[in-house]
Amino acid sequence: MRLHRLELEGFGPFRDRQVVDFDAYERDGIFLITGRTGAGKSSVLDGVCFALYGSAPRYEGTEKRLRSDHCAPDDPTTVSVEFTVGDRRWKVTRSPEYQRRKKRGDGFTTLAPDAHLDELVDGEWIGRQRGPRNVALELDEIVGLSQQQFLQVILLAQNRFAEFLLAKNDERQRLLRTLFGTKTYEGYQDALEQRRKDGERSLSTALESAGVLLDEAERVAGDSWRDDDGEAGEAATADPAARSERAARAQARLDYRVDALSRERDAADAAHRAAEVAHAAHRELRERHEARARSRQALAQLDARAEEIARSRRRRDRASAAEALRAPLDTVDVARNRAETAAVAWRRAEDEWGRLGESASADADLAAVIEQCTGEIAVAERALDDETTLADLEQRLGAVRDRVGEIDGLLVSIDAGRAELPVRLAQLDADLSAATEAAGARDALAERRAALAVRVDAASTLDRLEAALRDAEAEHVDALARLEAAAGTVRTLLRRRLDGHAGELASSLVPGEPCAVCGSREHPAPAAVPDDPVGDDDIAEAEQRQTVASDEERRAAAAASDARAAVAEVRGVVGDATIASLTDDLARADVDLGRAEAADAQRRELTHRRRALLDADAQAASERDLLAADVAAQRQELALLEQTLAQTRERVALARGDHDSVAARLAAARTRRAAAEALRTASREHASCLAAEAAAQSDLSSRLADSGFDTADDARAALLSAAERRELDAEVTDYEVSLRSERDRLREIELELAGVGDDPVDVDETADAVARARERWSAAVDAAAAASQRRERLADLRARAEQTLAATGELAREQAVIARLANTVAGRAPNTHRMSLESFVLAAELEEIVEAANLRLTDMSSGRYALRHSDAIAARGAASGLGLTVLDAHTGHARPAQSLSGGETFLASLALALGLAEVVTARAGGVRLDTLFIDEGFGSLDADTLDLAMRTLDELRQGGRTVGLISHVAAMKEQIPAQLVVEATPEGPSTLRQGVVSIT
Repeated sequence: MRLHRLELEGFGPFRDRQVVDFDAYERDGIFLITGRTGAGKSSVLDGVCFALYGSAPRYEGTEKRLRSDHCAPDDPTTVSVEFTVGDRRWKVTRSPEYQRRKKRGDGFTTLAPDAHLDELVDGEWIGRQRGPRNVALELDEIVGLSQQQFLQVILLAQNRFAEFLLAKNDERQRLLRTLFGTKTYEGYQDALEQRRKDGERSLSTALESAGVLLDEAERVAGDSWRDDDGEAGEAATADPAARSERAARAQARLDYRVDALSRERDAADAAHRAAEVAHAAHRELRERHEARARSRQALAQLDARAEEIARSRRRRDRASAAEALRAPLDTVDVARNRAETAAVAWRRAEDEWGRLGESASADADLAAVIEQCTGEIAVAERALDDETTLADLEQRLGAVRDRVGEIDGLLVSIDAGRAELPVRLAQLDADLSAATEAAGARDALAERRAALAVRVDAASTLDRLEAALRDAEAEHVDALARLEAAAGTVRTLLRRRLDGHAGELASSLVPGEPCAVCGSREHPAPAAVPDDPVGDDDIAEAEQRQTVASDEERRAAAAASDARAAVAEVRGVVGDATIASLTDDLARADVDLGRAEAADAQRRELTHRRRALLDADAQAASERDLLAADVAAQRQELALLEQTLAQTRERVALARGDHDSVAARLAAARTRRAAAEALRTASREHASCLAAEAAAQSDLSSRLADSGFDTADDARAALLSAAERRELDAEVTDYEVSLRSERDRLREIELELAGVGDDPVDVDETADAVARARERWSAAVDAAAAASQRRERLADLRARAEQTLAATGELAREQAVIARLANTVAGRAPNTHRMSLESFVLAAELEEIVEAANLRLTDMSSGRYALRHSDAIAARGAASGLGLTVLDAHTGHARPAQSLSGGETFLASLALALGLAEVVTARAGGVRLDTLFIDEGFGSLDADTLDLAMRTLDELRQGGRTVGLISHVAAMKEQIPAQLVVEATPEGPSTLRQGVVSIT
């Protein structure tokens, strides 16, 4: 993987777009990223990491801090990196989440993170993926390194690669696990541990289950559980096998008890059945005695009712004989009633006919009267409708006449109004033309007035904004002065600190012991300790003050920039005019605009009035046409109504005759005809009823002579209703049947009880014997059932307990194997090295890393130091297997890495980091690394050691690799001509400048 180009805009300290061309350093192979503290050297590497992985190592994934504080609200934030993997060239561009000013309205809107990936094909960039997630997935396949691996093999961030050398076993294990992906082995360890715990729980559960089953078996067995001496030994109670044998003995005792109780139950059942048979025989004999007594009493009651039944029989027979005369008797009664009713109606009809002044009552005369009245009724009914509609015709005729007069008046009024329309339209057209001309300039006047208002508002704020600008610029100048003073203090302290290093080292020298720098045991001329030494706390405090001053300077610069922009914007609006002249112009514009708006309002009013007049004229013309058509129709209807009214009056006068009205003549004719018809009908009905009565009486007389009854009244007295006849017949029949049945029943019982006395037998004694036998049998059944249930329950519990105990043996053997394997994998006994499976795998990787690191550390330390992997057991139960020690060739003994000096630590860490990079690269599929960055750490090396380190880094250039270094060391600036300079401008933002520095 080779980096070609980096572009930064609005990122970290870089506000404006900055470009880094890594290809420009390809010929040199090594270049230096330099600049003063806080200028943004490490931000260059942050940009590379952010473009590839979406986060920067120093910000722990917090994207919101990546945007430059120097950006204006509308400035963009983007990072772009071009790189090559294999023979394909790619470009990835990212932007973090940040706030941007809304395009419409006030306030800000949040832009979501964005990313897109392009590939260079035939000289053109072709889009491959879009969106942070899709780009990240694609880059995982292209780059082949995770972010953690990238930071360990390509971008060795500031103060990070020394962590691996000095880490404890647990910390080193976490880092190696991430780089080599050995978390799977931890999963195997956890799975085995879980299986061990599950096995222990299963074994414990099985034993507990067996104990619970045996406890329940002991409770069910009761006194059968104990031995013959009545005691249960404590050992037998605790041992499951012994308790199982005791349960078997209890089972045998319960089997014997169940057999004995079953025999007792069968004997009690036989005695109970015999007692029930004897009691049933006594109860049956007692019931027959009681039945005979009941039958004798019932027969005596039937004999007492014999006379009553004889009277009912005679009454029934007489009613049956009279039933044959019921129809003739009813016929005579009906004929008599009809004749009387007809006589009353005939006399009433004659009285009504006489009240009408009529005397003729013969049938033929009445028929002639009825025919005459029918003809008169027909004529009157035809003329009755004409008489009813005559008043309606007269009313409609008056209404039509009134409507014709009304319409004639409306037509005259409409014609007069339309004659005035042309004059009114001419006047409105003249006024409308004048108003339209006056309102034509309203829009232009409104725009001019709005522009003047904006300029007046801007002019009113110009003085205040200019004063604020002067204050902001003054504050920025003061902040710059404070920042320069703080930076000068830091430089002074650093210089004094460097000057006093020799004195500090000399103060730690001990006669006879080797020097930590040169190794000599003689110290002929140690350097003097300065009178006023500078400590790390002094430098840290000064750098903190410089950071505060830098933040204040950036804020002051931003405030001054905002103030200048605001003043420039307002000046662009106001121009050269003064606020007084602009105010006068605005007042005149208000007057002119008011006149134009008044003229426009008048124009709209006149236009509305003219349109209303035209609409009213059109409506009047339409109404006149409708009224003209309506009055013609009304005149035609008037003539028709006058003709119809004359004809109707003539027909009504002819039909009325001598009566006041047609209705009166119709009522009189209907009354005379109804009276005649009623008299004729009543006369005929009266004669018919008299004849029917005589015939019915003759038939009854002939039937009485043959019936046995003396008179019709005797026959009527003997008659009964059908219900009464059925009741008497049922009473006689039921009596006869009951008497016959009871005599037969008594005869049968007397035959059965022949030879037996009349006294009933006593059944209480046999009933008591049955109750006693039933109680003995019930108790025996309950005892046998309870014993049988206990036996079956005990047998089931024994079987389940024995099955569970048999399973625990297999569980125990399997658990022993799993526990030993889980403890060994987890680093517990019998694992004497206390090394887990994952640690064992990582230890093999660490041995390769150490081997690769020693190839460079031997050269850089002139053969004195070599790293050694240690699998020694750690103290206090800590994880083992991933230890690192340093073999000192001068002493021949291994020493802890923490005992190395600062420069030695840097060399060992650098060698270890490079070795780690080679092994990780190999594990990642053999990714070729053509670009490498190292951030700081060279300041702790003396000149000779720095030369060794530089020679090692120079070897990294072989094969076309480019190495970028970040350092403040002046010697490195002198040795490395290719440099990327990061400079902080006086306004705050940083810029990048790359080139080659001439070395004389």
